Amino acid sequence: MSTTTLSRSGTRWRLASGLTALAMAGALLPSTAAPAEAFPEQSTCHRSLPTAISGHIDHAELGKRLAQLERTSKGIVDVDVAGYTNHGREIWTARVGTGDEVILVNSQIHGNEKHNVHAVLNILQTLSTNAKQAQAIRDAVTLVFVPMLNADGGEANQRQNVMTWDEVVADFPQLAAAQRAWNFNVRNQGFDVNRDFNPNLDYVPDPADFPGSSAGTGWYITPEAQTLRDVYAALEDEFGVVDVFVDLHNQGPCYSGDTLDGYSPMSISARFIADPAEHGDWPLFDYDASRQANLAVLDGMQARGNSPYGAVTRYPQNINLPGTALGSFALRGSATVLFETSGNSTSTGQKRMGMAIKQIEIGLMGLIDAVADGSWRTLDPERYETIPNRTSAN
Repeated sequence: MSTTTLSRSGTRWRLASGLTALAMAGALLPSTAAPAEAFPEQSTCHRSLPTAISGHIDHAELGKRLAQLERTSKGIVDVDVAGYTNHGREIWTARVGTGDEVILVNSQIHGNEKHNVHAVLNILQTLSTNAKQAQAIRDAVTLVFVPMLNADGGEANQRQNVMTWDEVVADFPQLAAAQRAWNFNVRNQGFDVNRDFNPNLDYVPDPADFPGSSAGTGWYITPEAQTLRDVYAALEDEFGVVDVFVDLHNQGPCYSGDTLDGYSPMSISARFIADPAEHGDWPLFDYDASRQANLAVLDGMQARGNSPYGAVTRYPQNINLPGTALGSFALRGSATVLFETSGNSTSTGQKRMGMAIKQIEIGLMGLIDAVADGSWRTLDPERYETIPNRTSAN
């Protein structure tokens, strides 16, 4: 797996919507994928199902699949090791395209949210073909995927990474007398990596900033957050601004929306910062761009017509999480998109997994198409406010 710096191109393309359909051919979908006409009822609000973890892609299998994609694509998919987890597992990036617009897609920042890895591999397969639409996207957009950020948490099938506070202090001796970070889980002995980000990419952990809170920024104390920061910073150096940052998550199975008959298979969000002025001077912050990017996802989903894939809600809008990757990168000027697909590895059965994977593919390809042809910039950001709100089930 080599590192190749691809040249930037000023070429802009007006794309047909055909590539979104092409992506749905599903050559890499698991054999458990359900029929498209309805979501199978194989999850529960009140208990975990005995999910076969073998149905998901683990770290070793991901390495094999990425190497195969790089080889069979003849380098169109450029795979690199960007860093390592706390337990020394590779954190890979996969890069496709040479265009001026840049999209960074992160997956599995929470270890038990596993469906997204399948979707990323499927999209990489689609974008690496010789199809005219795939080539047009590659000419217009540079896409960088982090398919599995939190492999240690994935192996442990837990939300957090696997890291003790003592290991943090060993890395940052200045924290020896500090209070332990608020996002540390004593039972799982790990950190919620998605609370460890800071809009200042050069931030050095300061004991005065601990233990912190959900309304504050993070510290880059986990190697997983450090790696995603470094990938983002390198793209900033190359492109000036990372146009769009996407974070792929799985929500629990039991949420509802205003128009969805009590079931919300996917929610999206553009909002993670209540008041950007609270976090310093970040003049590139652009909430309208985030809303436009989310609308491109919505439009891609709803272009499927009367199907479950168009049932999209908005993640709660009163959220204020500057310590997330989405919050910190939004402050730096990226349009940010949260995907929350229903279910995770402890609440979703095999039959629903294929549907969840396809949801991600359809929505993400809708965004990629819109960034490639520039149409996302023409969307009315106020229309984002009409997306039904997601609420918790009883």
